[in-house]
Amino acid sequence: MNSQGKDNRFNVLFVCHGNICRSPMAEFILKDMVRKAVAEAEKSGKDEGVSVKGPDSPVSLYVESAAVSREEIGNPIYPPAKRCLSGHGVPFDSGKTARQVVAADYDRFDLIVCMDEWNVRLLKRIISSDPFGKIRLMMSFAGVNRDVADPWYTGDFEKTYQDLIVGCKALWEQISEKK
Repeated sequence: MNSQGKDNRFNVLFVCHGNICRSPMAEFILKDMVRKAVAEAEKSGKDEGVSVKGPDSPVSLYVESAAVSREEIGNPIYPPAKRCLSGHGVPFDSGKTARQVVAADYDRFDLIVCMDEWNVRLLKRIISSDPFGKIRLMMSFAGVNRDVADPWYTGDFEKTYQDLIVGCKALWEQISEKK
């Protein structure tokens, strides 16, 4: 299932400019979706074989996020992004801090999901090529050819959240179908 062939874990990296708004929001939205899917499967007695993180599951999902820039390294999730997640009941790690993508991430992750075209361009300066087609735009999973607007500039965290819900749901469905 994964390009690494080491185990059944599928590794997803979300990427945005600073790793304080969109990419950590996507990280925690997807983790929450998976947790809920697993809980629902357990409740119904149907073994879905997925987990957010776990070696005991036939297929596990590891999710992380990072930045293409160095501007916010070490900074926490932006407070309005935290408020938006909290307002929708999405749990997040309050200790999460921004980190920059490194070239080795290409080998560590099966899928690298960027929030916009500019992120892709900057990412390709860090990761020089994409021979396995791992780099994708977030909204492409939902069949939409557009960027996820950066709420740092728009101030519209709710619109970003709604885009991320659509993108993460479509991504999760695609990952689930592969298992």
